[in-house]
Amino acid sequence: AVSLPCNVLFFLVRYGKELYVHLGSSRVAVIHAPVGNNKKNVFKALIAAEYVGVKIELTPSFQMGVTNTTPEFLKLNPLGKVPVLETPEGAIAESNAIARYVARLKDVGLFGTSAFEQGQIEQWIDFSTLEIDLNFGKWLGPRFGSGVYNAEMEELASNATKRALECLDKHLSNRTYVVGHSVTLADIILACNLLIPIQKALTKEFMASYPHIERYFWTIVNQPNFRKVVPEVIQTVGPLPPPPSKGETQHPVSAHPHPHPHVRHAPKEKVKKEKKEAPKPAEVPKPAETPKPVEDVEDEEEAPVKKSKNPLDSLPPSPMVMDNWKRLYSNTKAKDFHLAINGFWEMYDPEGYSLWFCDYKHNDENQVTFVTMNKVGGFLQRMDFIRKYAFSKMCILGESPPYSIKGVWLFRGTEVPQMVKDECYDVELYDWTKVDITNEEQKALVNAYFEEPDEIEGVKLLEAKCFK
Repeated sequence: AVSLPCNVLFFLVRYGKELYVHLGSSRVAVIHAPVGNNKKNVFKALIAAEYVGVKIELTPSFQMGVTNTTPEFLKLNPLGKVPVLETPEGAIAESNAIARYVARLKDVGLFGTSAFEQGQIEQWIDFSTLEIDLNFGKWLGPRFGSGVYNAEMEELASNATKRALECLDKHLSNRTYVVGHSVTLADIILACNLLIPIQKALTKEFMASYPHIERYFWTIVNQPNFRKVVPEVIQTVGPLPPPPSKGETQHPVSAHPHPHPHVRHAPKEKVKKEKKEAPKPAEVPKPAETPKPVEDVEDEEEAPVKKSKNPLDSLPPSPMVMDNWKRLYSNTKAKDFHLAINGFWEMYDPEGYSLWFCDYKHNDENQVTFVTMNKVGGFLQRMDFIRKYAFSKMCILGESPPYSIKGVWLFRGTEVPQMVKDECYDVELYDWTKVDITNEEQKALVNAYFEEPDEIEGVKLLEAKCFK
């Protein structure tokens, strides 16, 4: 035993939670939930924990319908619902409440910088829960086997969802984050509530009506702390499953060995009786495969797919090597940069590579400096998958709003790669013009983008970002 002075003991009692966190304990709390069930509600707390710098452990071997019916679990949450966070002080249920608790363990800005911002953050948390998550559930749930399908109810939920998306899109038209100038808990919860709809239902074509939400969502999910919890997010490309017959409830096969305790199943004897009265097996038509619910589809592990070869690797060999240009660009001092420019044109191979000017289509929207800069940064971040085959200088031009976003890209191949068009939605927000290298004015403009002078085409250069 260790004897401590009274004032130290008082400090430990009064500030025990903060000390527990700041000392870097191996565990602050345990979250009880199945590893693969309703992930987005668990993600909220885990992502907040990454920002705060604390560790939350997941309960090992949690089985829905088994673990959550035990007396020990029901002491934590008598309703038997998940997730539940078990802390040194007691249990907390409801995913938003859990995320709020974790976000308050240490002040890193997740609740803003003022009482007003705190109120706004709470407002948008409620909005993302009641207007986004709830309406998406009513609209899409029956399509994926959760609840009874009703065409009129689906239309009402669909209209309510779209109205909420329109409101959110307008709010984000001149903002990078929903509140303030950095990620808050409102962004974490909102992105998590959009996660499953975008992965399972909302295609790029649908989201084209909400370009600011599209840009916002990919900005948030590509934040380093988000990616530590959700390493990869892939947007759906397929249509919604067809609606069930009127009044029909789909009962998909669960991905977990134990069903939810509140789901009723037909008695075994009745099932046996129905089997006896059924026609011979050879005469029974094979039933259509029932679509799985959003959560269950997400939870299943897919068989590993052999990675296909990048089509750009199949192009004819080129005397130009991208890495040689990037190395020359990086190692040339500003006062000698004309040597790098000359070196580029000496190595440039128009049969193996192409140059493209890009010009943002909605420059009139660029009214806020930091938002415009974040827009460019997010674009380049989302182009990371093509880094091996591309080089770019993106420039923000203008002394005052509205700012212009323009740039030049060097791609392997003679066209903008198809994978870029398919994988990065930002491409559609720009006009693309292939550089005519026989035109000296266009070559001079390429040189200017590479060199970053004070002005480009008579307009002041505010900031330049290099992608290499």
